[in-house]
Amino acid sequence: MIDKSSVAQQARPRKVIIVDDHPLVRQGIRMLLSGQSDFVVSGEAASAHEALELMRNDPPDAAIVDLTLKDSSGLDLIKDIQIRHPRVLVLVVSMRDEGFYAERVLRAGARGYVTKEEGPEEILRGLRRVLEGQIHVSDRVASKVMQKIIAGGAGNPAANLLDSLTDRELQVFELIGNGLPTREIARELHISTKTVDSHREHIKEKLHLSSASELLRHAIQWMQCQRKV
Repeated sequence: MIDKSSVAQQARPRKVIIVDDHPLVRQGIRMLLSGQSDFVVSGEAASAHEALELMRNDPPDAAIVDLTLKDSSGLDLIKDIQIRHPRVLVLVVSMRDEGFYAERVLRAGARGYVTKEEGPEEILRGLRRVLEGQIHVSDRVASKVMQKIIAGGAGNPAANLLDSLTDRELQVFELIGNGLPTREIARELHISTKTVDSHREHIKEKLHLSSASELLRHAIQWMQCQRKV
């Protein structure tokens, strides 16, 4: 006998919210999803705060999240969603280097990663796979993760050094690379300047850097590489 309630559940369009600080990107993804019978866009947000407000009374089935947001990082939002709405599945859609960030966002609780340059069909494929309970990353990233497991963490020394940074240290490193001084970094991350200074020292130690100017140079180079991705 066919379970009618199960069929109805499968036929229901899945609610998705779009979290990106660029209005044109949100509009493009909304138009993409609106053309599909299995999705309905239940809201849009430019910041983590707006996204969590949208979810508070009406949690979606999934959220498409960028890593760069107005008031926070996408990584922090993913962690908040995991705590507050563990049933909401997250697909990251970002310009950032998938080879570096995909594993980090999966550890934070996201279920998939798609780079914006891959195009609309890959976003749809990734979203559907995530909603089916699967993990979605590119073959390149899946291979990298398997190689890391087999090699016991060995690999590119420079990449391994950056991998050693905590999520918060990575945020501080990126904000340094964007030219923000300590006080503005503290304001951006809602932490004290003393805590920022502590993170800076930890970053220098982990990256084997001897001075603040060397840290600044490496951070700027890193952010320039991310913008070219």
